Amino acid sequence: MSIAAGAKQQSFTDSDSDSDHSQSGESNSARRHTDLSNSIFKSYFDLTATTTSASPSPHDLSKIQSFLNSSSSGALSCLICLERIRPSDPTWSCGSLCFDVFHLLCIQSWARQASDLAALRASTRLPITSQKADETAIWNCPKCRSAYSKSQIPRTYFCFCGKLESPPNDNPWILPHSCGEVCNRPLKNNCGHFCLLLCHPGPCPPCPKLVKASCYCGKIEDVRRCGYKVYSCNSRCNKLLGCKSHKCKEICHDGECPPCHERGVYRCLCGKKEEEKECCERDFRCEIPCKKPLSCGKHLCEKGCHSPEGCGGCPLQGKRTCPCGKRVHEGMACDVAVPLCGDTCGKMLSCGFHKCHERCHRGQCAETCRMVVFKSCRCGSLKKEIPCYQDLACERKCQIARDCGRHACRRRCCDGDCPPCGEVCGKRLRCKNHKCPSPCHRGPCAPCPVMVPISCACGHTRFEVPCGTEKDQKPPKCRKLCEIPPLCRHGTYIKPHKCHYGACPPCRLICEEEYPCGHKCRLRCHGPMPPPKPEFMFKPTKKRPIHQSESTPGSPCPPCPELVWRSCVGQHYAAERMMVCSNKTMFSCENLCGNPLPCGNHHCTKTCHALKFNTSNWLGKIATSESCEKCNLPCEKERKPGCTHPCSLRCHPDDCPPCKALVKRSCHCGSMVHAFDCIYYNSLSKKEQIYARSCGGPCHRKLPNCTHLCPETCHPGECPSPDKCSKKVTVRCRCQTLKKEWLCKDVQEAHRAAGSDPKDVSKNHFGLGLLPCNSDCKAKIQVVEQELHLRSSKDAEVKDSTTEAQPSKRKKRRQRLQEAKQLSTLQKILPAVKKLLLVVILVGTLVAASYYGYKALMWLSDYMNEVEEQRHSSKRRYPRI
Repeated sequence: MSIAAGAKQQSFTDSDSDSDHSQSGESNSARRHTDLSNSIFKSYFDLTATTTSASPSPHDLSKIQSFLNSSSSGALSCLICLERIRPSDPTWSCGSLCFDVFHLLCIQSWARQASDLAALRASTRLPITSQKADETAIWNCPKCRSAYSKSQIPRTYFCFCGKLESPPNDNPWILPHSCGEVCNRPLKNNCGHFCLLLCHPGPCPPCPKLVKASCYCGKIEDVRRCGYKVYSCNSRCNKLLGCKSHKCKEICHDGECPPCHERGVYRCLCGKKEEEKECCERDFRCEIPCKKPLSCGKHLCEKGCHSPEGCGGCPLQGKRTCPCGKRVHEGMACDVAVPLCGDTCGKMLSCGFHKCHERCHRGQCAETCRMVVFKSCRCGSLKKEIPCYQDLACERKCQIARDCGRHACRRRCCDGDCPPCGEVCGKRLRCKNHKCPSPCHRGPCAPCPVMVPISCACGHTRFEVPCGTEKDQKPPKCRKLCEIPPLCRHGTYIKPHKCHYGACPPCRLICEEEYPCGHKCRLRCHGPMPPPKPEFMFKPTKKRPIHQSESTPGSPCPPCPELVWRSCVGQHYAAERMMVCSNKTMFSCENLCGNPLPCGNHHCTKTCHALKFNTSNWLGKIATSESCEKCNLPCEKERKPGCTHPCSLRCHPDDCPPCKALVKRSCHCGSMVHAFDCIYYNSLSKKEQIYARSCGGPCHRKLPNCTHLCPETCHPGECPSPDKCSKKVTVRCRCQTLKKEWLCKDVQEAHRAAGSDPKDVSKNHFGLGLLPCNSDCKAKIQVVEQELHLRSSKDAEVKDSTTEAQPSKRKKRRQRLQEAKQLSTLQKILPAVKKLLLVVILVGTLVAASYYGYKALMWLSDYMNEVEEQRHSSKRRYPRI
């Protein structure tokens, strides 16, 4: 029933394929279409309805289905002119292989041109008359290249089956170019039956008659369709092979059985050698010569391996002739050599024109004829004496145009019979898609034989048209449902629609896609749509007005249009505005920020601004704000008691770090200075501080009443018992002649007894004058005075000598002038250059400072103006609600 189903999917009138109809029109068309398909296949299916096992295969009926689809939809096109074949146009269809349909006028013109060109080629290349060439000229079908004689050029318009001349074209119930009667053409394979379908284009289906037929091997006989009466029983053939010893082991097959491949050991024809071979090669010859004595008993057989009776008699017995064959000798023994006759040989040489001129000789004559003759080349332009065995050819190239009329022969020494052109034509065919693959020829190229299938989008309804006409064809209608799955989220709720060209219709449901904010889209569905295939798109006939839809299919949802209350950027209480949900613009309420700064000690004094929250500490309130101003105040926190140093950090929220400042404290005696960390020193107790400050050495402080140091270890406070110093002091008289060693405490008592305080006595006079002078002191004083007198006289002499050695003032002045002249000019110029450079640097600095200062002022003014404008625009754009 596949052919009936294929026929039910076609429409047979131009009105059905040109425009859409109403529901009633479509039902009438479907009813008419069903009646037509039933009328075409009625007789065929009545005959084939008895059994279902022998129904025709779809492959055998593919051509007729394709032609029916093309004819019924008005898609038949002529391959020659590439124009549509209308129902009223006279046509001709090829009845050999392709069964394609052409315009009658086109095929007549094609046949005349092809046959005339074939006759012209035959008359120029063959030695026949033009009349004979015209009678034997043939022309070929433009598509399948089947050959037709000149007498078969169509002259009248017949239906597809060839019974009715000029069939009517106004009957809507009959297929165009058909007579509407039973085809009745003889079926293929010359089975003797005729086609039972109505007059139709294309080949006839296989013969449906029931006949008795046997399989290939003849074992089984069954009732089968005449079109499938040749069959295989799928059992072993078992026919006797050509060897007459074995049977065929192949499955029941058509044609002769294959050679026997059974292997065995067989003897050669002479019986001398045995070999293992296949049965089909058992008659073989060995390579051993026969060497059996002949009937004469004097010679041996020189033949190869052969049958025993194949040696024959001695070839040298009977009549014998000399090598040239002119003298006959009878009765000579076979072992006696025939004498030479001495006459000229006279045998025809291989050239076929001259004879051997040597004397009678044994063996073959010379292979090459060396007779010198006059020869002319093939084209006749050169004549020359050459040996007979040589061929003469000139270097002249033939300039005659070949039969294509486009290319010259260009063959050397051509005799005028130029070969056909071997170039490929390569002209663009009328379909504009392919090039002519034929050899270069004269006249128009053959039409493009390619058939292009045109189908609906799902591929169930299709027909074929010639290449080049597919752009002018109308798409076939299909009643199947569209198989393209919808891509939007409403795929399970969309109503199914029929197979169509172009894109699928848009979805009409509400989108209801959820936004990230929680609202849902209330527009019509605008989800993705399956893209239309380019080969299934309508051509735009005219420009249609473009209507702006709510949303473009395949586009994302527009921004959320819901109205929501939104707080200011500073999250201030009672400072909210109603805004569109998708509007992410932030606004400022122009109040002070007031949020605590990161330091935790002060608050932000900026105008309301955007905040950055610390999400790790977020508990519904602002924990920290990174976008507020930075606190640049110094830390004012009080340190721990005892530390007087201020904190070096800026204002910070946590406790101040430990004070690492160095505290310098000298030891108790003042001999060295200790450096302590402030936090370490203040953490010590009073006793520990006293112990830490001690240097551990002797006290370096002087006693108040004498010049000696304190003998105690470094200690705080005053030195103990300053009046009991036990150091030894040298005591002298006034003239310092006498001296003694006393204890320091005794010296102090002596000074007090002399009426002076030991504290007021200098170090050089401490202990001086406490001893009384004696006579030794006076003598020492005189000696000292004499030495002083002599020293003064020597000093006077030295002074006089130095005054004489010193130069005069004029000499000094002259020397100074000479030194001043020796100064270089560079030393004179350097101060002036330094002054000039200093002036230039000062001037440049002033100019640059004034220029960039002016630029900075202008930029600051523009920036303040922009800030002012933004503030005013934000007031106008976001009014309080």
